[in-house]
Amino acid sequence: MSKIKIFALGGQNEAGKNMYVVEVDKDIFVFDAGLKYADDRMLGVDYIIPNYDYLKNNIKNIKGIFITHGHDDHMGALCDILKDLPSLKIYGTKFTLEIIKDELEAENLNTDNLIEIMPHKKIDFGTNSIFPITLTHTVPGTVGYVLYTPDGAIFYTGNFIFDSTMLGAYKTDIGKLAYVGKQGVLCLLSESLYADKRGFTSPNHRTNTKIREILNRHPGRILYNIYQAQLYRIQELLTEITETDRNVVIMGKRLEGVILKAIDMKYVKFDKKRIKSIHHVNDDKIVVIISDEREKPFSNLKRILRGYDKFISITEEDTIVFASPVYDGMERTAAKLLDTIAHVGAQTIELPLKQYPSHHASSEDLMLMLDLMNPKYYMPVIGEYRHQVANANVAKRLGMKEENILLRLNGEVAYFENGKLIDNGMKVPVDDILIDGLSAGDVGEIVLKDREILSDSGIVIITATLDKQTKEVLAGPEVLTRGFIFVKNNIDLIKEAENISLNVIKENTKNNFIDFNKVKLGIRDKVGKYFYDQTECKPMILIVIGEV
Repeated sequence: MSKIKIFALGGQNEAGKNMYVVEVDKDIFVFDAGLKYADDRMLGVDYIIPNYDYLKNNIKNIKGIFITHGHDDHMGALCDILKDLPSLKIYGTKFTLEIIKDELEAENLNTDNLIEIMPHKKIDFGTNSIFPITLTHTVPGTVGYVLYTPDGAIFYTGNFIFDSTMLGAYKTDIGKLAYVGKQGVLCLLSESLYADKRGFTSPNHRTNTKIREILNRHPGRILYNIYQAQLYRIQELLTEITETDRNVVIMGKRLEGVILKAIDMKYVKFDKKRIKSIHHVNDDKIVVIISDEREKPFSNLKRILRGYDKFISITEEDTIVFASPVYDGMERTAAKLLDTIAHVGAQTIELPLKQYPSHHASSEDLMLMLDLMNPKYYMPVIGEYRHQVANANVAKRLGMKEENILLRLNGEVAYFENGKLIDNGMKVPVDDILIDGLSAGDVGEIVLKDREILSDSGIVIITATLDKQTKEVLAGPEVLTRGFIFVKNNIDLIKEAENISLNVIKENTKNNFIDFNKVKLGIRDKVGKYFYDQTECKPMILIVIGEV
């Protein structure tokens, strides 16, 4: 019998940043390591990953990180984590590891610890074992993981739907799911993103009819904007293109690599000769597939619209298709983008979420998974809290007891001893790591607040030069501003700020000694209050005092 802890380092009460930990006695199994794209309020931040201090502190007990599929919200944090913890073993299916390998090689990281798994082949870890089961999602090679423990199985689904028409590398093995359910499942961790949607996701997720209509009705160039690696939706596009005389250009090095690799591995069917280089982007009857390179959604499209791309510019003859739903928190960016496109005169077509949902489990999918697994305990994961609650309500409709449904936030531990849930209020410290360009961990709330002030009220720099011996003011104080006021129209305001600064310096200079801390605090306080009284703005104030 065992002591088991189940908790999330990320992914609960949020979309993305999925990372779930199951600790069986001293053995630690980590499922997924995803990122979350920053929203419009997080100025300059590219993406967010879970704080992984728990992994650092328990590195010797970690058996591996088990990746369900090759999407950034489930594997996008690996590069940042492996820079710090290069000895971690990463498990995944063949295609998932190909995507991860490309990411690691681009960062000059070691790939020797990537371990390929075969679906439906058990991997033993002493008294525990991992059993991967194929599931249906928008990328091939998607699996869920069964962790067999002495107290029963724990199954983490990742993302999934049930669709009997998706075969081959997309096929769900329902027989294996039922087999695991009959053996006894202690806890099922199942995704929640579409839990509030009625029915099955399939067949509403299929877009081939809409794509065919777009290709036939719009003879000009088509720009097809999609989130990285949604290969099934890309396959639908390529299949319809095959029936036309159009060719394809792929913008985004990552996406191009993924699609070409998928074609080579027979996961995607398309004639590679019809994929043209970027130099053909302005050809007639071309379809341009656009994705982003580990940046905020729409970054590449915004770059094109602003005229920063040397190969392509948008014209009124173009049709832009938004093939992926807008992330929560990116609505303002999307609205501005649509407005900019309207000014250019190009036509836009959106594939709305309600009509064309992505490959996530709706309520009937969740009910079928629950019926197959028949778990003793149920933990809704992957999604905001409202999605988790909707998922819990699905379980209640199937007759599951409320006390056996585990609604948890990041860091809140579900603790089991000898197969029984013990509510002891245990928590694990969790936090976000904000990634800005190539820097990780340096961007926090203070930095973001500074950026917010700069964007809102600008900056004021006050400089002065003193005599090193006598502390007499030799030059200044001089006030420089950027993004605050137009200096030529506010000479009196600037002069008064300089006078206030000079008085503060004199007040804190005695007997050839100056208290620089009091000077800086005093200038910042008095000048700041003066500016607010005159302008109702609070610019960032920096003081630079030198001695010669």
